[in-house]
Amino acid sequence: MITDPEILTYAEAHSTGETEVLKKLNRETFLKILFPRMLSGHLQGAFLKMISNMLCPEKILEIGTYTGYSAICLSEGLTKTGKLHTIEINPELEDMISKYFIKTGFSEKINLHIGNAINIIPLIDGPFDLVFIDADKENYLNYYQLVFEKVRKGGFIVADNVLWNGKVLKNPLPSDTETKSIIEFNEFVQNDTRVENFLLPFRDGLMIIRKL
Repeated sequence: MITDPEILTYAEAHSTGETEVLKKLNRETFLKILFPRMLSGHLQGAFLKMISNMLCPEKILEIGTYTGYSAICLSEGLTKTGKLHTIEINPELEDMISKYFIKTGFSEKINLHIGNAINIIPLIDGPFDLVFIDADKENYLNYYQLVFEKVRKGGFIVADNVLWNGKVLKNPLPSDTETKSIIEFNEFVQNDTRVENFLLPFRDGLMIIRKL
């Protein structure tokens, strides 16, 4: 994470707070789950909720559910008939994810898919108003290419961790496939004439992409 911790604390203090369910999910993730820093958390969750409420999407695709925090935030802006499809590769997280989807009251609007996103994405029909990518970095470009034709014209793709803790500014070692993949993704998007894009230096970097 590249943002100054004191700035983050100040920003959190001046942003709408988490719901009680999100607070409990945040705490349980840090207590019980490996790599809790993968959680979207308060500020990023608030950002995703705001984006979703601005778009009022009918259909959202999320690649990388983790414990469900970001999915819950994204679901806030769905239309009355809207659906969010979220894909998580780790089956051990399914019970926890489902529990919190039920607690929020959004379970009927969320379809949780367990398995490899490369195999699942082709099975989910679009068009999507919004796609959020926050999964294994080596496949970011693959995910982008798989979802692109399923995103409606004027729709958005948001990709997390595109600054990768500042490593994108360095020459990665040959073994550092994650950093190389993020750099490749960023360069591909920057040169993709089918979109306009904005790299937001917030937390670990968000690439916001609008399909032209």
